[in-house]
Amino acid sequence: MLSLQLSLFVTSFLAATLLPLASELAVGALVLAGENPWLTLSVASVGNTTGSLVNWWLGGTLLKYQEARWFPVSSQQLERAQHHFKRYGVWSLLFAWLPLVGDPLTLAAGILRVRLSVFLLLVGLGKCARYAAIIFLINE
Repeated sequence: MLSLQLSLFVTSFLAATLLPLASELAVGALVLAGENPWLTLSVASVGNTTGSLVNWWLGGTLLKYQEARWFPVSSQQLERAQHHFKRYGVWSLLFAWLPLVGDPLTLAAGILRVRLSVFLLLVGLGKCARYAAIIFLINE
């Protein structure tokens, strides 16, 4: 069903931004409802990676507003993400799917001007692996 997959894309996209959504629940629900697991994996991974791309873009363009009240990440979160990012390098982007640290990590990647191709590859791999693990566990 196209509308279910579109809903999954939007949910996964928004979950990767700084909104508190759990796209894993949507993936699980669709797989349990009999949706094609490969299509579900692809849609969720592309949606979630695209949402992280928004964070990367924000990091690169909106940093000058980090002291503004509306800025989506606190100074502490941003500082912690930059510290981890500098300590572990671009490989830390494989963990951009983790709650609490994932969104600030992708924002830090934008701030630190990580190349787009490297960003998309590492973030996409990590997010795809997470959804694949969820689907695998459901189908076991």
